[in-house]
Amino acid sequence: MTHKPWSLFFLVEIGLDRVHHAFWKYFDEEHHLYQPGSEFETVVEDYYAYLDGKIGELLKLLDDDTQILIVSDHGAKRMKGAFCINSWLEEEGYLKLRRPLSRISRLEEADVDWSRTIAWGWGGYYARVFINVEGREAQGVVPRDEYEDVREELRRRLMGIKGPNGERWETKVYKPEELYPVCRGNPPDLMVYFDNLYWRSAGTMGHRDIYLPENDTGPDDAVHDKYGLYIYHDPRRDLGGRRLDMTIYEVAPLVLRAMGLQVPRDMERPPEFVED
Repeated sequence: MTHKPWSLFFLVEIGLDRVHHAFWKYFDEEHHLYQPGSEFETVVEDYYAYLDGKIGELLKLLDDDTQILIVSDHGAKRMKGAFCINSWLEEEGYLKLRRPLSRISRLEEADVDWSRTIAWGWGGYYARVFINVEGREAQGVVPRDEYEDVREELRRRLMGIKGPNGERWETKVYKPEELYPVCRGNPPDLMVYFDNLYWRSAGTMGHRDIYLPENDTGPDDAVHDKYGLYIYHDPRRDLGGRRLDMTIYEVAPLVLRAMGLQVPRDMERPPEFVED
């Protein structure tokens, strides 16, 4: 930053994300694995303070004409557990195995009977459910003219899933085209936010229960949340320290407009507070 000319300088700080995932249960009293009085109780807050200091050091290197944007690509909140999407699909008759599993296994390790399988899923912070469509998948069985009916049926049943104690979940189920203007590659047919992302999706099978108290791929205290943060400073404007909503789609247009560049027509408009 101090040795080369630049017009746009940015960096990615991944540590905060890792701290959330590793230490959330030590400070959140509502976390099911909360450990009161732990020596790690203030780690998350301490790391925020550490980052704040580092950002302060960085700002000292800038002149008074530089605009500053701090932005996250997602938020975070406590993880309540993991829901086994493929085990549920098997229980409901959508996924068929030729023989029962003798141990916890990934889907690709299971002997799936694709000739009778309607749908399968992948794990993650949200579930990605794929329908075994005829002519699209290698061993597809769902006729294309029945595709939307099957997708709607799956969507309805996924939204009706309740928690381990019968509690109502606020599950969101989306079709990719409802969220993204363009879907490339091999998008899933449905994207499932179990209990509004509090429960992640586990793709492995063979567990004793479809509800797991922990992530199936290793310890994890937190999940991603759709509400992130941004901090924007423009020395030419007095924005008054206001809190204004902004979507992630507006980040790139904001940067382009701040640099005096044209925003492409297929992008969102920049936030109103940077408009001339």
